[in-house]
Amino acid sequence: MRIALFADIHANLEALETVLADAAEQGCTDYVCLGDIVGYNANPSECLERVRALDCPVVKGNHDEDCGGDHSLDAMNPTAAEALRWTREQLSEEQREYLRTLRMVRQVEDFTIVHSSLDQPQVWNYVSNKFDAMSSFSYQFTRVCFHGHTHVPRVFARDTSVKELSAESVQFEDNLKYFVNVGSVGQPRNGDWRACYAIYDIPSNTLVFRRLEYDILTTQEKIRQAGLPDMLATRLAEGR
Repeated sequence: MRIALFADIHANLEALETVLADAAEQGCTDYVCLGDIVGYNANPSECLERVRALDCPVVKGNHDEDCGGDHSLDAMNPTAAEALRWTREQLSEEQREYLRTLRMVRQVEDFTIVHSSLDQPQVWNYVSNKFDAMSSFSYQFTRVCFHGHTHVPRVFARDTSVKELSAESVQFEDNLKYFVNVGSVGQPRNGDWRACYAIYDIPSNTLVFRRLEYDILTTQEKIRQAGLPDMLATRLAEGR
């Protein structure tokens, strides 16, 4: 079994289609979505339906929650709030209900999935270093947990202490626990604009990160045509 794990699509249809095509070429048999299907970019409905058509495990991201709900967005970053208000208008009530009913945490096969952190998934904490990861490890009962939210691929491993490993490829060891951020499909923030996802090969206990160029110019043009904030288009090319 080879599983494509992806997160933080953020309504970027060109990036999503590129990732799914690559996953098929790489022989992936299953798919897992780690949340934030919508928000920021210009194809929320199309991306949501593309993920739903996969009939794969999905967990709720903070943008999924904000787009599914009717609560005020006034306390948020103004750019994100503007994009979320626009996104709410693009989705049907049935689509928003789907987002509302997504679970925060799930176990799939022999691993766990969550969007943010395991200690308080509903608070949307960011796991950006080994000290943040320690809190999640305390609530992790499987060897591996995959997550997203920071838009930065990272691998944390724990035995007697927590260390960060290279986010290129990992050989999972039986005596360690792993908390892995698979990066972002639609809005990377690590200085690399390419769409990022990971492939977990269960028979060999290996994880490989994939980074792919996609039609970013079309994505940027769609953002501008939709009347969304221009910085959402410019930041894509900067990977931030």
